[in-house]
Amino acid sequence: MFILLVEDNISIIKGLLYSFEKNNLKLIYKTNIEDAKKYISNNSNIDLIILDITLPDGNGFNLYEKVIKNLKIPTIFLTAKDEEDEIVKGLNIGAEDYITKPFSTKELLARVNKVLLRSKKINLIKVKDITFDLDKMILKKGEKEIELSAIELNLVNLLFNNLGKVVSRNVILDKIWECTGNYVDDHTITVYFNRIREKIKSDIIKTVKGMGYRIDEE
Repeated sequence: MFILLVEDNISIIKGLLYSFEKNNLKLIYKTNIEDAKKYISNNSNIDLIILDITLPDGNGFNLYEKVIKNLKIPTIFLTAKDEEDEIVKGLNIGAEDYITKPFSTKELLARVNKVLLRSKKINLIKVKDITFDLDKMILKKGEKEIELSAIELNLVNLLFNNLGKVVSRNVILDKIWECTGNYVDDHTITVYFNRIREKIKSDIIKTVKGMGYRIDEE
């Protein structure tokens, strides 16, 4: 994955370079609009752009509307401004998402993965030593494939497609009904997830008491 960060804050750049590398995401950065324009023009393999709105030589909105939008590169706006009209403007002109400073790196990574998933740019998601192939529906621990039943695979797929987000018990019940045609209760859901946890021997699946389950980006 090639992600372009257009940001002039060196502290933010250094922190994101480290975190993205740990998550197997290639991050390239430019600190102004002019350099970003040149890079975008000469590279066709950019999967996502994280774009600061306020830059030394101009406005990120203008860069998006004049250059990025026509190339249909998914973009997340990054800014210190949190006024409602700025958020609405960013989304209205076509941005995939919007995050304000200060922000959690974990939250940004989760949003990045969601955008890449929506744009079909990513099919492998890795959390700790567990990897899930969204296209092939294969779950691995390290290099070893984990054998799951069809319903277990569907539940794992549901969580990985909602990375960082709580999947409610009602949604899980609907998924089980869709896959099996059988009505189940909360106890059955607990049994399914206990079996999955036992097979993967990992703590990546979190129980959110009274709500449901989630998998967090590492």
